[in-house]
Amino acid sequence: MLWFRAPAKINLTLHVIGRRADGFHEIESLVAFGGICDWLGYEPGADLELEVCGPRAIDSGAVGDNLVLRAARALAARIPHLTLGRFRLVKRLPAAAGLGGGSADAAAALRALADENGLAIDDERLRAAALETGSDVPVCLSPRARMMAGIGDRLGPPIALPCAFAVLVNPEVAAPTRRVFEALGLAPDSLVRSPGPSLATPEPNAPLTLNSLASCRNDLEAGALRVAPTIADALERLSRLPDAKVKRMSGSGATCFALFDNRRSAAAARLRIAADRPDWWVKATVLR
Repeated sequence: MLWFRAPAKINLTLHVIGRRADGFHEIESLVAFGGICDWLGYEPGADLELEVCGPRAIDSGAVGDNLVLRAARALAARIPHLTLGRFRLVKRLPAAAGLGGGSADAAAALRALADENGLAIDDERLRAAALETGSDVPVCLSPRARMMAGIGDRLGPPIALPCAFAVLVNPEVAAPTRRVFEALGLAPDSLVRSPGPSLATPEPNAPLTLNSLASCRNDLEAGALRVAPTIADALERLSRLPDAKVKRMSGSGATCFALFDNRRSAAAARLRIAADRPDWWVKATVLR
C-alpha cells in the first residue's frame, strides 16, 4: 500500500460575503495546513473498497457515505476505465470539527488516484470531482496556505506564512457545517456588509504577519456558538494564554486555535490546556 497524508485544514480567517440565490454561502478564507493528519493507504485494483480504522474511526459515520468513496466515484464518472482500488483510512482528526478532516481524506484519495492514473493535479476533471465532493476538497488537493473564495471553487496562489506554531483545541462537541451556516440566518440572494479588516486579497509584496492575522476574524463564530455553546469555553481558555498572538475558531468549529511565534510557547500552552481539560482534544502543530 502507498500512504498519503490528509492534513488538518485550519481557517486562519473566514469572512462570509453573502448567500447566493441557490442557497450556497460565499466566503473568503485564508487557509493553512497542520502537521497533524489522517493517513490514507491506497492499493490499485479493479474494485472500489474502503476500510476505516484508527482512534476516530467511530466518529466518521457509515463507510458507504465516506467522502473518500464519494470522491473516487465522482472522478470515475468523469474518466472511463479509471483504475480504482482499495483504500484504508486511519482516522485521527475529529469529525465535524472545522478541520476539514473528511475533505482532506477525499483530497488524499483523489491524489492517490491521480498518481495511479497519470493525471496532473491541475487536471480539470480532478478539480471538478473535488468540488462535487465538497467545498473544502479543492483547497486540500495541494495542501499549502492560500486564499479560497466563492464556494471553494476559487483558489489563490500559495502564500508564505510567518513562522506559526498552533495549538488546536476541540472540546469534543460537533458543530455540523450546515447547522452553523443556517444559524447565521442569511436570506438567499443577500450580501453581508460586516465591518472590520479583511485579508481577502493580501498585498503581493506585503509580508503576512501574526499581527495582521490578529486583526481579522471568523464570521461563523456567532453561528457556531449557537450550535455548540461549549466553543465559548475553548475560546476563553485560549484568550488567557499570555504568549498567543492570535486566538480564533477554525472553519465552522468546534476546533479553536492559538498561534505562537515559537515552538516552546506552543508546547507549554498545549500542556497547560490538556492538564486543565483532559477530556478535550488538544494538539500542537506547525502550520504551512
